[in-house]
Amino acid sequence: MTEKTMDRRKFLKGSALAAAATAGSFAAPAIARAEPVTLKMQAAWGGGIFLENAQSYVDRVHAMAGKDIKIDLLPVDSVVKTSQMQDAVHRGVLDAAHYVPAYWYSKSPTASLFGTGPCFGWSSQEVLGWVNYGGGQELFNELMGNLGLNVVSFFNSPMPAQPLGWFKQEITDVSQLNGLKYRTVGLAADVLLEMGMSVVQLPGGEIQPAMKAGLIDAAEFNNPTSDRDFGMQDVSKFYHLASFHQSQEFFEITFNKKKYEGLPAELQAVLKYASEAENSNFYWNNTKRYADDLNKLRDEQGVNVYRTPDNVMAAQLAAWDVVIKRISSEDPFFAKVVDSQMAYAKNVMGYLNLNQPDYKLAYNHYFGS
Repeated sequence: MTEKTMDRRKFLKGSALAAAATAGSFAAPAIARAEPVTLKMQAAWGGGIFLENAQSYVDRVHAMAGKDIKIDLLPVDSVVKTSQMQDAVHRGVLDAAHYVPAYWYSKSPTASLFGTGPCFGWSSQEVLGWVNYGGGQELFNELMGNLGLNVVSFFNSPMPAQPLGWFKQEITDVSQLNGLKYRTVGLAADVLLEMGMSVVQLPGGEIQPAMKAGLIDAAEFNNPTSDRDFGMQDVSKFYHLASFHQSQEFFEITFNKKKYEGLPAELQAVLKYASEAENSNFYWNNTKRYADDLNKLRDEQGVNVYRTPDNVMAAQLAAWDVVIKRISSEDPFFAKVVDSQMAYAKNVMGYLNLNQPDYKLAYNHYFGS
């Protein structure tokens, strides 16, 4: 083989490779990336730890979806009033909302069973277990169908029991509650009315001014951090923790159903599982913050902190019995949801109560009562 022949073969081989590369570039053109889906979500919170929690959910969605989803989180009243948020999502005025079911309780008392219902010996953790593994989500979806609402919702963030709240004096007996003008929301209003209180339903930001002006005698919102942010310590020095009026609650994140179902399956999954991821973060983060702020209220701001007397909490349970019976007799679907919850609570709490050691016994052993 001559040198000339070898050079010719090298040239032909190189030309063939170059041609193949060129052909490949024409055969696989660059595909333009789709524009990100933008969702407009309004929260029921103007600031404070709950707006931080809403942002934490949004951050998880962004981290999981990359550039495929962008959620614009808007604070309270940015587009509509809190009482109008669910309707706004239904109509597509908002794509999503971050709030609690008690805020649309006026449409159906069953709404309050998803987070602010009766205590069947369970906490928010177990109610979320019922939602996910006890048929609760299916019942919620049935309720949305019954109400003709174009929404799909996920639930997260198991809240500790809400304090009984702020009073003008220490409450030592249930008789002291009779006739008091008191702020709460949802089914808790029915329960406390049954106990002889006069109930006013106010948004969170109006509670402290109303108590300062004497329009209400006592109030609760949710937790020591939010209460401290509202300045409740400036209008009362008597703070009672522990209560059955709202002993379990969590957030509802609701989406316009048509918008949600129009997303690719993997983006639907991101919105759902980011909610589950936020579940753990909320409990770890908020429990620590609540404990720290309770210490500040007591040690730095002169608040007297009490545990609600057992006779008050026993009266709450008796009032719940009356409310459950009354509404169940009027609303078969309400009764259906209550029956499902009771079956789940009896089963799961039967195991947990038998298995869980007395954590308070261990706490007192190391730190005193």
